[in-house]
Amino acid sequence: MTDLSWLVAQPVAHRGFHDMNKTRWENTLSAFAAAAERGYAIECDVHISSDGVPVIIHDGDLKRLTGQDGFVWQRTAAELATLRIGGTKDHVPTLKEALDLIDGRVPLVVELKGVPGHDAGLVASVGRLLKRYTGKVAIMSFDHWLIRDFAKDAPGIPGGLTAYGRDNQLIEAHFAMLAHDLAFTSYAAGDLPNPFVSFVREKLKMPVITWTVHDQPAVDLTFKYADQMTFEGFEPDLVKVA
Repeated sequence: MTDLSWLVAQPVAHRGFHDMNKTRWENTLSAFAAAAERGYAIECDVHISSDGVPVIIHDGDLKRLTGQDGFVWQRTAAELATLRIGGTKDHVPTLKEALDLIDGRVPLVVELKGVPGHDAGLVASVGRLLKRYTGKVAIMSFDHWLIRDFAKDAPGIPGGLTAYGRDNQLIEAHFAMLAHDLAFTSYAAGDLPNPFVSFVREKLKMPVITWTVHDQPAVDLTFKYADQMTFEGFEPDLVKVA
């Protein structure tokens, strides 16, 4: 089993260490630099541009973050680089830019965002980039069709399931994904505890991180039923792991 102790060694800054999009916005190089400077691991969201380049942005729709109409998959990486995030100096970065900035200083967890019919090549393009990266890195997704490509298109990169829910239908769907060589899971803190998280953590000894933690009750849930938190909106103490 791959040693993923690094994945849970320190809190994970959700979309980087941003200030809830006041002056330092989510998923920007500024937010990643702030997280790395503080020693936090980093979570980021990746889509694929029209010319096949992995770019970092949460929404498929450009409006909320850039003020522009249209979708990420309609623009080239060069076109996206001209768009400013929240009216700041930060642009839509490529995954390569983020990797160069972080440079192995802290772990990185890359969430792949699927857009049915418009995400061909996403896993493979991310896999090629990460294969050459020397820092600690993992990939994950909500999208089962992307996870099914992890082993083929991103071999050797720890892959995880991003998930939520407590109802039986969702829990059964999560269990079905264990057939795809998952290495960890990232679960909604408010949906703990549940049978899936208990099983993978206690029986499979699989690390579990939570999302997205904003307050002390969610911190408490995380460390009662999981191993580490993905946080935003506050500055947690770093946990020193021997």
